[in-house]
Amino acid sequence: MIASNIEKDMRYLQLLSNTFPTVASAATEIINLSAILNLPKSTEHFLADIHGEHQAFQHILKNASGNIKRKVNEIFGNTIRESETRELCTLIYYPEQKLEIVKSKENNMRDWYHITLHQLVAVLREVCSKYTRSKVQKSLPEEYSYIIQELLHERTDDLDKADYVNGIIDTIISTQRADDFIIAICNVIQRLSIDQLHILGDIYDRGPGAHIIMDTLKNYHSWDIQWGNHDILWMGASAGNDACICHVIRICLRYANLTTLEEGYGINLVPLATFAMEHYNDDECRGFEPIILNENDEIDDKQRRLVTMMHKAISIIQFKIEGALFAKYPNWHMQDRNIISTVNLERNTCIVDGTEYEMHNSQFPTGITLTEEERMLMSRLHHSFQVSEKLQKHIRAILSHGCMYAIYNGNLLFHASVPLNEDGTLKKVEMIPGQFYSGKDLMHNIGMLVRSAFQQDTDENMRQYAKDYFLYLWCGPDSPLFDKSKMTTFERYFIADKKTHKEEKGNYFKLRDNENVIDGIMDAFGLTGPNRHIINGHVPVHVTSGENPIKANGKLMVIDGGFSEAYHSETGIAGYTLVYHSRGFQLVQHEPFTSAEHAVLTGSDIKSTTQIIEMSNRRMLVADTDKGEALRQRIDELQKLLYAYRHGYIKERDIKK
Repeated sequence: MIASNIEKDMRYLQLLSNTFPTVASAATEIINLSAILNLPKSTEHFLADIHGEHQAFQHILKNASGNIKRKVNEIFGNTIRESETRELCTLIYYPEQKLEIVKSKENNMRDWYHITLHQLVAVLREVCSKYTRSKVQKSLPEEYSYIIQELLHERTDDLDKADYVNGIIDTIISTQRADDFIIAICNVIQRLSIDQLHILGDIYDRGPGAHIIMDTLKNYHSWDIQWGNHDILWMGASAGNDACICHVIRICLRYANLTTLEEGYGINLVPLATFAMEHYNDDECRGFEPIILNENDEIDDKQRRLVTMMHKAISIIQFKIEGALFAKYPNWHMQDRNIISTVNLERNTCIVDGTEYEMHNSQFPTGITLTEEERMLMSRLHHSFQVSEKLQKHIRAILSHGCMYAIYNGNLLFHASVPLNEDGTLKKVEMIPGQFYSGKDLMHNIGMLVRSAFQQDTDENMRQYAKDYFLYLWCGPDSPLFDKSKMTTFERYFIADKKTHKEEKGNYFKLRDNENVIDGIMDAFGLTGPNRHIINGHVPVHVTSGENPIKANGKLMVIDGGFSEAYHSETGIAGYTLVYHSRGFQLVQHEPFTSAEHAVLTGSDIKSTTQIIEMSNRRMLVADTDKGEALRQRIDELQKLLYAYRHGYIKERDIKK
């Protein structure tokens, strides 16, 4: 069988022989890869809907959704007190800050260093157990790599090596390197506790630190993202879609949260403030007052008034600009969303779905069509987004690490939905005029269209359509990132009648508890096997109303992170994260996070409840994963190379020459 394929594969095998030029090198690699197949499956971490809450996000990364504490409990059990467990975990999460507190209170630091270093090495040894020595070595800081490796592979319970190990630790302490060494070990524990981080969308909006989250991710060892609707909005703004720019600014003003815009990305809002003060100073701007999520973020009356005027000014401009796009693209079927064009300023009414409604807020100081001054303002805002180097870098990172969906180890990941017909079959959506796609093809082609908006070599007309399409992805009825009948922003601002505020959810959200429907989606995306799942976020789980995040008989998991304080009152929790390790899935339900400072001072963690979703009857190995399949393919290729060497198809090379 191998012989029949050798000649067909000769070109590839010749290239492979450059990496493995001898029988010995190829055989050694086969041995190494075969051994890796028998290691435990590494841990995956799933987060969604972070919404700018950088402190909670960073804490959950540090504690791996409780995974580190679980390992500490497994290692030490009842041999240390709960308070000591808490202190050790806090040290692992925040080593620099915790060390300062310990040194201010501890009377015998030498004794503390000895006990703590032995404990940390034990924890590190446990988290390293899933990886090859080579991978662990690459994760270690260069200056301490040799010492850490020695401590990992020697034990004090080996009487012959006890003095050796204790001697190393004594020397670390006596040379005053203990603090740096502890910090290094804690960082490696954090690094190796999670092998792959999956972000299921919505890094942006509401909270103050989306830019900080992106800085964290840029330095994270391995992550991917399935774009969310709020990410797409910021991607559209960075690509130059003026309607998206308006939406981004409007949402920031709505929550009086300008930190990411101004401090994070240097977006200049002075022109908007000047414009608002000039044109909206005499307008009460009722309904545009900012929503303050955190009592610590309270603003004074003068600031509140300015934010309110800016909020209304950018909203009016938004309705004008997006209305023009709805009219421009009839294939979007959103002409009826150009509500501002139906406003009758004399009657104080507008038309929604063919019905005339009275508006409780009917002041339009700049009219209902875009003025030249508004065009000039948008030109300045547009420029500010385009020249923000940090924003452009962050969006490039999102592009390079993500797409609309991903498949990992039998799990289909996406942010919100897959458009469906009423009977649960995949819905064909007209993405480009005259071109219809559904399911996997729809997701793939949307991803390609999004990327084309940032590629200079794309046809100019297609590139412009791609830029404009960001608005549809944000609020279009058949967008996989929105999937509602309409976005009733205009109605909520201007019409008192609440029946106009209703946004009917798409069929995916109506049918997602139906096991047959979920099976059909997974079939369409090519998932096979008994342990396949869909994992997504987007819609907060209303725990207080009895809603369960596990749907379709365990085949769908909804893990909207609920990090944003905007959701806490309606959901009753701070959302979910998901951990998938070698023994199965664990869903972690979180309570709201206070602050990193509070966690360090009190040793408190995010209060979490772990729910076991699905446990394997045996420990899963690398062989059971996508990586395992790739390794088996590599082993097959190397077996062919060995055959080629041994039967004279390819000659070995003397690597010493």
